[in-house]
Amino acid sequence: MDHADDPTPRPYGRRAFLGLVGGGVSSLWWGPAVWNAIATNAVPASLRGALPSPTAGWRIYTVNPPMPRFDPATWRLQIEGRVRTPMSLTYRDLLSLPRAEQRSDFHCVTGWSVPGVRWAGVRFRDLLALAQPMPSAKGLAFMSSEQPYVDSLSLGQALVPDAMLAYEMDARPLTREHGAPARLVMPQMYGYKGVKWVNRIVVSDTVELGFWEQRGYDLDAWVGRSNGYG
Repeated sequence: MDHADDPTPRPYGRRAFLGLVGGGVSSLWWGPAVWNAIATNAVPASLRGALPSPTAGWRIYTVNPPMPRFDPATWRLQIEGRVRTPMSLTYRDLLSLPRAEQRSDFHCVTGWSVPGVRWAGVRFRDLLALAQPMPSAKGLAFMSSEQPYVDSLSLGQALVPDAMLAYEMDARPLTREHGAPARLVMPQMYGYKGVKWVNRIVVSDTVELGFWEQRGYDLDAWVGRSNGYG
């Protein structure tokens, strides 16, 4: 979120961000031209990238546009840190791992949801079985190609039955807008945990604060039980 035309970036908590993006819902009715004019003239430059852009059923957020592009020939998923077997997986390697499928709802902390999203990908228990975390391991940090976006889960959270590293959505490979080639899916938590464009997972002996937690969001983002809800 640091932009050259705004030399004094500052943290924005959940309440301020909700006030900012609350107009995103009505932007679907205003249309792109009006929304773009409002975003350009009324929103601080340091937050324009975090505004939602209208798309069918979803609102797409970025913090450092443009969105990363995926090249299957060169992309690698690094798994490192407090593991016995650091790994560098190609896209083909990722697809060859045990496949999991599920249907789950997606909830954004700003108040909108998408029901019944069909995901396919790899359970973290299968990724971690390959990397072999050390006994001191407590957390996983998920790094995005969209730097500086990062978020984390505790080891226990990553092993819940419906958490996964997804590479398909609604029976198709992830699109660029939805984080191709791989994104974190954690249905029990709000969407800011769903790191897109994942290219690195770091296992550590702590649970690190993510991009939005550093700006006032809750570390444990349970739907209905965090960030002022519930």
